[in-house]
Amino acid sequence: MQNIRNIAIIAHVDHGKTTLVDKIIHQTQLFRENQEKGDLILDNNDLERERGITILAKNISVKYKDVKINIIDTPGHSDFGGEVERVLNMADGVLLLVDAFEGPMPQTRFVLQKALALGKKPIVVINKVDKPNCRPDEVHDAVFELFFNLEANEEQLNFHTVYGSSKQGWMGRDWKNPSTDFTPLLDDIISEIPAPIVHEGSLQMQITSLDYSSFTGRIAIGRILRGNIKVNQPVSIVKRDGTIQKSRIKELYTFEGLGKIKVEEALAGDICAVMGIEGFEIGDTIADFENPEGMVPIKIDEPTMNVLFTINNSPFFGKEGKFVTSRRLRDRLFKE
Repeated sequence: MQNIRNIAIIAHVDHGKTTLVDKIIHQTQLFRENQEKGDLILDNNDLERERGITILAKNISVKYKDVKINIIDTPGHSDFGGEVERVLNMADGVLLLVDAFEGPMPQTRFVLQKALALGKKPIVVINKVDKPNCRPDEVHDAVFELFFNLEANEEQLNFHTVYGSSKQGWMGRDWKNPSTDFTPLLDDIISEIPAPIVHEGSLQMQITSLDYSSFTGRIAIGRILRGNIKVNQPVSIVKRDGTIQKSRIKELYTFEGLGKIKVEEALAGDICAVMGIEGFEIGDTIADFENPEGMVPIKIDEPTMNVLFTINNSPFFGKEGKFVTSRRLRDRLFKE
């Protein structure tokens, strides 16, 4: 059984999530020394690079101290919340990335609430401590308060915190004493994030993400909960409504580095991509051919707008003033 850690990264837009993943990739030496690396490696979609945000969840893996770390880079914008909810089901823990000046933001709260409800083990990364006027200690207290308000359990409240600067390429225990690389963060991932629990029984793999190839068509991506899956293996697809259709695995891939590697077999706990099956949707279960057992379908929030009404605690509460309008601006200009 391979030693594996499955983690998802939670962060608000522009808190440095993609840069963090870039530096982890460089730290674990996925590139040759003479190979052109570039920045924002995972934001390879044209729209993502144009807008400077992550839209599509992506899977990569790195090797550190003989441990395979599957990293799921998730969208940070609330418009893509459904994408986040699905991929959290593949992870055993999360990295909560927070800006050392801005602190936790509304979108951070939204995704973190989902992760805590699913029982995921968190590691808090307070990023951008190199920024002027940063306040890492205050942000740490704000993160703890957020965990408490989201009803985190005792183990989740006892989270490890790492400080650093993804841009400068370091993470450490003390933000006042910069380290030289990302070793403290990678060590915490191995020690704090639990290894996948291997359940006894026949094959079960829930489809949590989709990909597409112009050569092979639609690709099902998910984590194997139990059993193993092999090339040319006959399987049953258990649909969300309970109906069952028979199929066969034509090609099988696991994630290695920035891409996929073709394998003959994938074991429980790992994340893999399956090609050749037809008519599947997100939430369906790839199960044993003879005795198929479906998993509980993934529940995704309906696309709607949630509004939270709270007490006005802004600095301008209770203060009155005149609105600045274009007419007043024109009047002021003419007077001058």
